[in-house]
Amino acid sequence: MLPPDHPLRSDLNDEVHARPSDSLRPPLRVSYLALLSESGARHEEWEHVRQLVHRFGRHAPDRIANHFSANLGEFSIRWERHAEFARYTFTVPGPFADPFSDAALSSVPEDWLTGLKGRIMVASNGAFVGQSAEFEDFEEVAAKWFDNNVLVGSQVGDSAAIALTDFRVRADGFSRFLLIDRHMTARQAGRTVQRIVEIDTYRMMSLLALPVAQGLAPLITRYERELSEVTTVLESASEEDEARLLERLTRLEAQIESGGAENHYRFGAAAAYYELVQRRIAELREVRIPGLQTFGDFTERRLAPAMNTCRAVAGRQESLSQRLARANQLLATRVDLTRERQNQALLESMNRRAKAQFKLQETVEGLSIAAITYYVVGLIGYIAKGIKALGWDVNYELVMALSIPIVAGLAAFGIRHIRQTVTHTDK
Repeated sequence: MLPPDHPLRSDLNDEVHARPSDSLRPPLRVSYLALLSESGARHEEWEHVRQLVHRFGRHAPDRIANHFSANLGEFSIRWERHAEFARYTFTVPGPFADPFSDAALSSVPEDWLTGLKGRIMVASNGAFVGQSAEFEDFEEVAAKWFDNNVLVGSQVGDSAAIALTDFRVRADGFSRFLLIDRHMTARQAGRTVQRIVEIDTYRMMSLLALPVAQGLAPLITRYERELSEVTTVLESASEEDEARLLERLTRLEAQIESGGAENHYRFGAAAAYYELVQRRIAELREVRIPGLQTFGDFTERRLAPAMNTCRAVAGRQESLSQRLARANQLLATRVDLTRERQNQALLESMNRRAKAQFKLQETVEGLSIAAITYYVVGLIGYIAKGIKALGWDVNYELVMALSIPIVAGLAAFGIRHIRQTVTHTDK
């Protein structure tokens, strides 16, 4: 009785249920990898995950997906594909005496790990442990498992757990985080671990724009200086300088637009990743622990200045592009006015030449009439002389004199008719 479903109804409805968090219970070890790769590598990454799943006797669907998770017995795997990177999360349940004596990644076959595609952006080992006396002294925790580094942490999930990290990459290439359970549910724990690793991932992805901004800043300064020089010269430039200045501005605009096209995506992605970092921190629902920086404090102090730098450089680039476009338009208008004046002068010169040519033509026509009259009257004179020689009493001189105005009038009429015919044909 109802109309048919929209073709995308199911996909759009299922989108809100995509990438569900895992259910985690302590004790648990976690290894997390975020690998930067091209979007075209999605199929190879998915096939690589399927090979691992099949190796442990499990089934993975043939249809390529953006998210997959499975319990493979010795460990669990969670794979997620994003626009620029792929995420791999491996979990191994306890018990264990030392949360970082071994990594969850050690349970994964080495030959499979060497076949992973992409470049590492984040590699982290974590542990989800129950509350005990050895985790209550944070100085001892920092000394024992975080190399005496300054800890960043807080009570998360409305004090349902304590999350600790130092955001440091160790000699083995991995950072560390520790989640100490108080009264978390399994789903809440899964969401919290996911948010912790996502904060680190999106923080690193947003910082990809910082080297771009730092490299672009001196170029923008040079472009701004060159634009200032051109606009200064433009105020007193002569008509001969306008074409050279326009070429210079056009080349400068092409360089800026080319750089803007290359960096626009990176700056836009950085802003989006930074927003995700802030959102994940808010979702942690932090409660401050005296003596420790919260995730929000650390991000605001370390990441916010970098993002401000990126925004400032992107703003300067956009402003420079607009200023250059206005200067280019102003100079192009000036060049057009110069060309119009030159064209007007050319038309006036052509008009003067046309008038002179017309006067010359009238003079030539007069001379032509005189020449035609002279020759025709001469012929008439010869004819009159011939008639007189035949015995007719003809005064050939009088005949020639009387024929002059007639011949001249006919010659003038004929030349005028020819000119009108030619003029009409040209139109």
